[in-house]
Amino acid sequence: MATKEQQEKIQQLQLIEQNLQNLLGQKQQFQSQMFELDGAIKELEITSQAYKIIGGIMVLTEKEKLKKDLSEKKELVELRISSIEKQEKQFKDRAKGLQEEVLALMKEKK
Repeated sequence: MATKEQQEKIQQLQLIEQNLQNLLGQKQQFQSQMFELDGAIKELEITSQAYKIIGGIMVLTEKEKLKKDLSEKKELVELRISSIEKQEKQFKDRAKGLQEEVLALMKEKK
């Protein structure tokens, strides 16, 4: 039977796993946005006119202005992905440390 300390560390591990799953979902959403932005930027390279959707209508816009807007959004998404990856690494490192602690506690008990 697990000690109270082991149980607490196992609960912490479960919480970290939940946080990692949430981060993975967010990361996938941002990667999907990145894919869409890349596609839109590439499409702008081969088209002569550009339209922007504003509140349900399409409005003719300057191609370079739209490209700049999309590139800025892409930079923001890249920053968010980078931030998520840093958090993900921190959670994984913490989980690894907790796993080692639990294993050490189990060995002590034997």
